[in-house]
Amino acid sequence: MQRYRNNGLVAAFIFGLLFSCKTSNAPVVDGESAIGAAMTESKGIREVLATPDPNPDLGKLEMKMQGYRETPERKFDLIHTSLDLSFDYANQRVHGTALLRMKPYFFEQSQVSLDAKDFEIHDSWLVNGQEQRPLNFRYDGKRVDLFLPGNYSSSDTLLIGLRYTAKPEETTQAGGRAVTDTKGLYFINPTGTEDKPRQIWTQGETSFSSKWFPTIDHPNERQTHDIRFRIDSADLTISNGRLLSQTSHADGTRTDHWEMDLPHAPYLTAVAVGDFAKVSDKWRDVEVNYYVERGFEKGAARVFQHTPEMLTFFSELLGVDYPWQKYDQVVVRDFVSGAMENTTVSIFMESLNLDEREALDSDWDYIIAHELFHQWFGNLVTTESWSNLPLNESFADYSEYLWFEYKEGKDKADMHHLAAMEQYLDESLEKQVDLIRFHYEHEDDMFDSHSYAKGGRVLHMLRRHLGDEAFFASLRHYLTKHAYSSVEIHDLRLAFEQVTGRDLNWFFNQWFLASGHPILDIKLDTRNPESYLLTISQKQDFQTTPLYRIPFKVNLYKDGGVEEREFVLEQGTQQFALENGAAVDAVIVDEDMVLLAEKRSYRGAEAFKRQFTFAKSGVARLEALDSLTAAFLDVEDRKPLILEALEDSFSEVRGLALTRMPQAMSQEQVDEALSAKILRLAEEDPSHEVRASAIGLLGELDGERYAGVFQRLVQNPSYVVAGAALTAMMDRPGGVEAKMRMFETLKEERNIRMVVPLADFLTSEAKVGYDYWFNSKLDAMTGESLYYFIGYYGDYFASVQGSDKAGAINRLMGLAGGHPANYIRLTAFQSLFGFIDEEGVLEQVVKIHAEESDELVRNYQQFFLEPYLEEN
Repeated sequence: MQRYRNNGLVAAFIFGLLFSCKTSNAPVVDGESAIGAAMTESKGIREVLATPDPNPDLGKLEMKMQGYRETPERKFDLIHTSLDLSFDYANQRVHGTALLRMKPYFFEQSQVSLDAKDFEIHDSWLVNGQEQRPLNFRYDGKRVDLFLPGNYSSSDTLLIGLRYTAKPEETTQAGGRAVTDTKGLYFINPTGTEDKPRQIWTQGETSFSSKWFPTIDHPNERQTHDIRFRIDSADLTISNGRLLSQTSHADGTRTDHWEMDLPHAPYLTAVAVGDFAKVSDKWRDVEVNYYVERGFEKGAARVFQHTPEMLTFFSELLGVDYPWQKYDQVVVRDFVSGAMENTTVSIFMESLNLDEREALDSDWDYIIAHELFHQWFGNLVTTESWSNLPLNESFADYSEYLWFEYKEGKDKADMHHLAAMEQYLDESLEKQVDLIRFHYEHEDDMFDSHSYAKGGRVLHMLRRHLGDEAFFASLRHYLTKHAYSSVEIHDLRLAFEQVTGRDLNWFFNQWFLASGHPILDIKLDTRNPESYLLTISQKQDFQTTPLYRIPFKVNLYKDGGVEEREFVLEQGTQQFALENGAAVDAVIVDEDMVLLAEKRSYRGAEAFKRQFTFAKSGVARLEALDSLTAAFLDVEDRKPLILEALEDSFSEVRGLALTRMPQAMSQEQVDEALSAKILRLAEEDPSHEVRASAIGLLGELDGERYAGVFQRLVQNPSYVVAGAALTAMMDRPGGVEAKMRMFETLKEERNIRMVVPLADFLTSEAKVGYDYWFNSKLDAMTGESLYYFIGYYGDYFASVQGSDKAGAINRLMGLAGGHPANYIRLTAFQSLFGFIDEEGVLEQVVKIHAEESDELVRNYQQFFLEPYLEEN
């Protein structure tokens, strides 16, 4: 699963409450403790000495033992499930008949327990030859216990039937951070009254497949299945495996019969139903399809265009070909996460519905690679319990690096790696937990930046330590040995040890089975030019965090080349003689920034200058440029550095140089030659993001001079470039009439990069009478675009006199209280504070907060709401 990433959210404010409870262990006698009763009976006065508790931590240990999340016991082996389903749109229900073939796993069994959440069970039976023997059952709303007519052993195969109605809307389990809802199966616009397509789609991770069919809903279970879906003839179905047949009926419906004949975990069972457009592709002899809303076919062909190449790349890299029958990718409305890797059919959030022009700037390769890699890590080989979730998500996270490294180059991949590392380090400020952890409150708690970002960085360190040949040979062994089965963390370790012959307990213990990360003080003593002395100290809290054994590399630049040295830190403070010889141009520790650590180094301007000049790694040059322009160099010395950075091969370096130029240089230093260079970057740079930064800088330097350039670039096919040019035009002082003409020309644009500068213009000029335009844009936008637009929408109605504030408040209330995406609810809630002094708004905001079920959203809301509650 790919969690939704939204970099626009404000910093998280999570308010934790610590509760403590102390109880007496003394038995009670007639209302008194036994100790009190004994003292009452005493005839004399005596001193009672307190006896130290020999086991003061016993209670904590008992609580820990009780909270242990063990791998689910396999009482039965679920072999095959057959489903016959139809959908009641009006009542949002699933009517189904299920046949489950299973056998006792080892011990004799007289009862079958199945997960079936929020069902109505009509009847159940045991198939015995041609007969159906009714079974008694007990149902508590979550599980159904079926009582067998006798004891059955592992040599017996049972075929059990149930007829049921599933009611996914009647869920009582709250969503979490990764999956914001828990219905398992979702009816989108079931009545046809909303301005969106009518769809059905499923999301089974972690244990929500049992919201629409009875099963053993654990990741260590395996099943094949076939499913018959009766749907409207106008709709398509997409499910696991292959479509066997389609049968039309006289009532305008059709039954699609899908078969999944390779075993996989129940949570990976999926279906999507709707009026989708299909874009067909192929990889070798494997069918590859992209399903999107009609009108987005050309965009889908571009958004997903690298899928066949990814299939080749990952298959060859792993030495294990893509193992499934086909691969479909489906974009749906109102998805409850970023994407989900159901076997042979990944489902994505609606942000990937892009038209052909929008797809020019598509940056969704990371999420496409992530879900595809899960087809090996998560689907072919599956974690046996959610405690071992990093065995799924760490690899999917790291696939993003692998793909960028192959397709975009190492610098792009390293930048992605650093962003993920920062994501984990941010989370570590509020929590530090083991990667593999057997104590958590909810399964969703496992879907955090530890399992994803930290896990991916740990794999990166292991790869760099062992080398590519050993790393990928070990993965090949792991996948081959455990194909179509479930695993725990030690299976991964043993695979690496069996291939490499090395003991890797030390690595897995400190990174997978312990919390935290190292904090390193790094000092380089250059007083001996023949052999610099490197001192590294570990400064983390050793009460909660390991003393790490850390292999690391030092790059020595001399004589026009680079020499890479590898060392191992395994003490609290350790010194390393580099024996570099004379005339070293630069010494860079961990140049590629592989280490997952907080690093505190003591470097001056000269060291950073050398790093910028000599480092081969783009992220090392970026670090040097960042430090030099922010802290070290004076104004006169920055211009040569900026000029050099503008010619750098790494787009992030060029972009940072453009961004820093207004602060790093005086306007007088920007001569004609430099202006020409900035203009060339705006016109020609291969990176759309660099072009946008250059356009923004030209607007700051002299918006009037470059107005013609902006006018032309507004028509650029890239929305990134065109949006930057439009922003530069609208930010110029004066020229309101020309800006209004531009607004009239572009007012039908729906891309957020074009809409935002138009909205900002109308608000800053206090243009009355454009309520309809703002409302139409709000209604048309979805996903991330809606998230960004809500703030501009609220600003217009809150600040422009004569606008329909009441109508805007009602729309924002509806989003804040009812939108399925938690990040949309949150930003709408925040926008309501622009109207907080309007009559009744505070009361409604308080009510929305009280009814919010997502704990993360509630914590954010509380932060915004608290000052107003204190005033009242």
